[in-house]
Amino acid sequence: MLSACGGSKTAEEPHAPHQTPSGDLQEKTASLSTLPSFLDKQPEQMKKAYLVAAQTKDLLRNIPCYCGCAESAGHQSNMNCFIKETASDGSVVWDDHATRCGVCLEIAVKSAQWQQQGQSAKDIREQIDKQYQKGYAKPTPTPLPA
Repeated sequence: MLSACGGSKTAEEPHAPHQTPSGDLQEKTASLSTLPSFLDKQPEQMKKAYLVAAQTKDLLRNIPCYCGCAESAGHQSNMNCFIKETASDGSVVWDDHATRCGVCLEIAVKSAQWQQQGQSAKDIREQIDKQYQKGYAKPTPTPLPA
């Protein structure tokens, strides 16, 4: 069953997960440090991957995903597999797409590891594009890093 977010919710009211037309669940939390409830029953590694995505969202915004989510869910980058949007008040709309996709998780974790090793966003992007260009879906339409 599909449901939409009502326009009458305030920031103080809880925001229950809702399902998008693509079947993904989305849930709003107060900040990047508050993980969504759809992760409650997921393995610890999955929660860590979402925390990594939150900590590296600016990098992941420049990294494409190669799982086919551009066509199936309208994603623009690997970040969207975890985070739909971050509002000016710091609240976050999380997406559960990556909970069901090894490609999304792998790209995010590798990108974060390479960033920790001191690689630039441009170098990481080149490595991801090279590694996933064959045998994977068409990439998301992600802008190149500056």
